[in-house]
Amino acid sequence: MRTDAVARAGAAVRACCSASAPAAAIVLGSGLGGLAAHIEHAKRIPFSDLPGVSLPTVRGHVGELVHGMLNGREVLCLAGRAHLYEGITSAATVVPIRIAHAVGARVLVVTNAAGGIRGDLAPGDLMLIQDHVNMMWRNPLLGAGSAPQGIPRAVCGDCYDRALAEQMRAAARAAKIPLAEGVYAAVQGPSYETPSEVRMLRALGADAVGMSTVPEVLVARALGMTVVGVSCISNAASGIGLGKLSHAEVLAATRAAGPRFERLIAAFVSLLAAPLRTGTTGERPVS
Repeated sequence: MRTDAVARAGAAVRACCSASAPAAAIVLGSGLGGLAAHIEHAKRIPFSDLPGVSLPTVRGHVGELVHGMLNGREVLCLAGRAHLYEGITSAATVVPIRIAHAVGARVLVVTNAAGGIRGDLAPGDLMLIQDHVNMMWRNPLLGAGSAPQGIPRAVCGDCYDRALAEQMRAAARAAKIPLAEGVYAAVQGPSYETPSEVRMLRALGADAVGMSTVPEVLVARALGMTVVGVSCISNAASGIGLGKLSHAEVLAATRAAGPRFERLIAAFVSLLAAPLRTGTTGERPVS
């Protein structure tokens, strides 16, 4: 999506929502959309009304942008996401992030449902993402720019901001919510991983696995946003637990964890300072 098109979409969001710079943009993963119901003075824009935004086709992803107040902070909530496995490009999956940045969001909260690889992670647990392993074989920054110096390079040594992670830990303590921590592996899907693939991911250092999030984090970092992430463990990964995996199981687990997840994110948002209103929309150059 061209930069001018993103700017127009951002202007349309500001006009509809009377939005200033939100304290955070929040991406809600599978079955975690209940948080949007807690946003006060909410104004909703279907993804279908935003040029260039792909519509989710998977259950558990509403597909709308929600602007309003959460725990006293202005937020921009992306209720649902489209995935690579739905047949779109990596660049297309991150258009909502580019729009959120154009509106003025400089903090990104990414959330997802993930299969637990580490033995102590059980369905319903919430896991702070410390780092990720990109096994999607796609990057939303691929080919951006007409010359090598024009290609944005996200700094992946600090994808997940340490200060924001500490704020998430503080929010968990305040809300009395257990919060695990670990490494998230992203695969393309749509097939669930085989037991052998899960063993490979565990050997690579992954604690949980899902099919999203990493493209959003990469483009957010290239744009200069700071990022914090939370996975809701929805099931034991293939070969770890008993029984067959299903999307219905994923949604049931995330919905059951929904009240705790919503309290955690609301508590985190309340700790955020007012955003700097820089008005910049360009990607930061990183050599």
